Amino acid sequence: MSISKTRQKLVDVARQLFAKKGLENTTMNDIAVASGKGRRTLYTYFKNKEEVYYAVIESELERLSDKLDEVAAKKIRPQDKIIELIYTHLKMIKETVVRNGNLRAEFFRNIWRVEQVRKKFDEDEIELFRKIYADGKADGEFGIENVELVADITHYCVKGLEVPYIFGRLGHGLTEETSKPMVAQVVYGALGKNTIK
Repeated sequence: MSISKTRQKLVDVARQLFAKKGLENTTMNDIAVASGKGRRTLYTYFKNKEEVYYAVIESELERLSDKLDEVAAKKIRPQDKIIELIYTHLKMIKETVVRNGNLRAEFFRNIWRVEQVRKKFDEDEIELFRKIYADGKADGEFGIENVELVADITHYCVKGLEVPYIFGRLGHGLTEETSKPMVAQVVYGALGKNTIK
């Protein structure tokens, strides 16, 4: 097994253990045993459980980032891309939290720890928004003056919606299909695009 495959296996096993037992109740030995690797192998890749936890968060954020990149690569209008990115972001964050069981509690309790690891993901997402806004502005779709500022605001607004979305407090009783036109109206209004085509 290659170095990257071995490391990824350790991260995958750790994620499953953290989800099942919680971060505090999982030991480095648990990870080594469950992965079928020795403690020496585990310590070759990670100094401690904190490093393993960071690697798990990074791995989960990579999944989300890959999905956002797929949306950004679609050959659709910039305004449609923005709405799809917003919904993809929220759905993937919710899926990640639900998929990780007991890790869910750790995810919220250790928000500053998550934020440290999340910094690169946030920068990449803001850059995706900037590119789409710049494309939309160049095409005459968006009437915005400062692409960088609007990308920052969009990112932080979506980020602020994560917890309400995860707990089902956003758009109570609305399906994605019924909420999308309302979200589009708000977003398009902010982008200087008043009609939905």
